[in-house]
Amino acid sequence: MLLEIGKYAKLRIVKSLSFGSYLDGGPFGEILLPVKEVPETAKPEDVIDVFIYCDSEDRIIATTLKPKAQVGELAYLEVKDVSEYGAFLDWGIPTKHLFVPFREQLERMEIGRSYVVFLYLDEKTDRIAASMKLNKIIEIEAEGFEDGQKVDILVTQRTEMGFKVIVEDKYWGVLYHNEIFQTVRIGDRLGAYIKKVREDKKLDIVLQKQGYLATIPISAQLILDMLKENEGFLPLTDKSPPTLIYDMLQMSKKSFKKAIGGLYKQKIIQIKKDGIHLK
Repeated sequence: MLLEIGKYAKLRIVKSLSFGSYLDGGPFGEILLPVKEVPETAKPEDVIDVFIYCDSEDRIIATTLKPKAQVGELAYLEVKDVSEYGAFLDWGIPTKHLFVPFREQLERMEIGRSYVVFLYLDEKTDRIAASMKLNKIIEIEAEGFEDGQKVDILVTQRTEMGFKVIVEDKYWGVLYHNEIFQTVRIGDRLGAYIKKVREDKKLDIVLQKQGYLATIPISAQLILDMLKENEGFLPLTDKSPPTLIYDMLQMSKKSFKKAIGGLYKQKIIQIKKDGIHLK
């Protein structure tokens, strides 16, 4: 059995006591699962799913709670506290906030703000910690991708060109402002497509299939631009008077209906009673 701190494991209950159950931790010995987290029907010899971490006194302990990320993964987490040593993030375990040393911060973290970090195990202390220095684990030159391929991305940073994103939790990519037709926020995990694998092996990313983006009508582009300028909302529908549509968009009602129909089919917008919303 390979058991690692900061990872999930399936462990057998050795014995149950009033304050919790002890699990067979192999090389770590018996690991306590506090009584409030023991499943009601659990009994000795049952195998249960747990997460392994160190408590505030550096004792190895188990929990049935599911943190927002485990060691080796990326997450967008909120700062709950700051001390003279670093910041503490909410990662889903109320009794143990996730520590980010000052040396692992690109900027001084602030209480109430959220940041994209990766989780690692401190080799000297066996404590789970986090870092903002994503370049330690994210690669610039991508391998194994093709133009048009569907991928998962994590949005990490806004730039003048658009957004830096992490593709499949492993490679850097870029999502350009002029090719974004929906609301995008730092920390979003989205389905996307490879627009282009560049000669330098860097990735250009789009959120819609390239075939549609290449042929998007001028009228639809105008509606998208107006939506972006108005926080993702326009008080127009296919029931709106032609004069109102023309006053706002300088286009006929026929062109307007055709444009929003195409955007709706591509799942870029929602059409509601009060108007059009960017998805």
